[in-house]
Amino acid sequence: MNKPKIVILGAGYGGMIVASRLQKSTVAKDAEITLVNRHDYHYQTTWLHEPAAGTMHHDKTRMKIDSVIDTKKVNFIKGDVKEIKKDEKKVVLDEMVLDYDYLVVGLGAIPETFGIPGVKEHAFAIRSVNSVRLIKEHIEYQFASYNKQAADQDGKLTFVIAGAGFTGIEFAGEMTERIPELCEYYDIPREKVRILSIEAAPTALPGFDEELVEYAMNVLESRGVEFKISMPIKEVTADSVILNDDTEIKTNTIVWTTGVRGNPVIEDSGFDSMRGRIKVEKDLRAPGYEDIFVIGDCALIINEETERPYPPTAQIAIQQGAACANNLKALVEGKKEMEQFTPDIKGTVASLGGKEAIGIVGTRKIYGNSASAVKKMIDNRYLFLLGGMPLVIKKGKLKMF
Repeated sequence: MNKPKIVILGAGYGGMIVASRLQKSTVAKDAEITLVNRHDYHYQTTWLHEPAAGTMHHDKTRMKIDSVIDTKKVNFIKGDVKEIKKDEKKVVLDEMVLDYDYLVVGLGAIPETFGIPGVKEHAFAIRSVNSVRLIKEHIEYQFASYNKQAADQDGKLTFVIAGAGFTGIEFAGEMTERIPELCEYYDIPREKVRILSIEAAPTALPGFDEELVEYAMNVLESRGVEFKISMPIKEVTADSVILNDDTEIKTNTIVWTTGVRGNPVIEDSGFDSMRGRIKVEKDLRAPGYEDIFVIGDCALIINEETERPYPPTAQIAIQQGAACANNLKALVEGKKEMEQFTPDIKGTVASLGGKEAIGIVGTRKIYGNSASAVKKMIDNRYLFLLGGMPLVIKKGKLKMF
């Protein structure tokens, strides 16, 4: 009897948890498991704001897939996913075609530009190891070349962060840590540098606790961050940002953090989706397809209390990965009862750079050093779930305070 073929697309938070759980279960011998990813490494998306600013080396955020996943139990293929032929049960990669009996789609996301002119051409995005290396090098070049150019310097040391959600706020916090170092190294007065956080919504960190938002803004403003709230961006050019009120801000650097949409493969493959995200069934399967599970940024789950989608967070992706692995195991064993998935939000914490952070754990609000320590604990917990204490020791954030 042929073993069922399980194909996992994407080695993000969700995909890695699925592969890790399956390799430790009886599924590893009862099925053929294949993990497909563009790179031969997995990286922590929620850490990327740090190497983007230059406060962490980018290698700290990533790990080789074969150092975590046993490739004797899970076949790894490095490749780009081009299309899912769902009715033929095939996945088209750049150099091959894979057959599957069960498919897990965890392909991640791309930046949401909202159709604003110039974003794709001129803005940077915190989305991958390579993208944040580019941001870091670009920032350093602005400082390194500042004193060498006698011509118009307007905007050279003006750094615009589009979006004051979690990624934008965390990146702003890291920038406030990094800029004093760069100013000292390149002999540039701190007052020559501007950091602007621009948000279209009526508040920074939309949907978050107002008291914590105020605390975060006060901390960042005390370090020199300028906020422009309720101010959509109308256009991005090669050397400026044009706001909705026609104000033009000269800048050589705009980092786009206004949100994400699901991987284009979702729409290209003909799935019914909203901004590239599939509204999944309770068991995480795509509607109408009992052999396709969707997790992470590609999955849309409605919070029944607010009647709004849950944000696509790492916390939810990790939980989805565990539930998906359980359901795949049940299917391989011939069971029909599927685990129903409901996000269990244990808390939300945002770093503000250095030893500052804000968050909610349960119903408790936390600030400052204690929140920063909790943030590191959350990061380390994922590493523990994935690879146990050896991975925490190798890649974790062990300095809590």
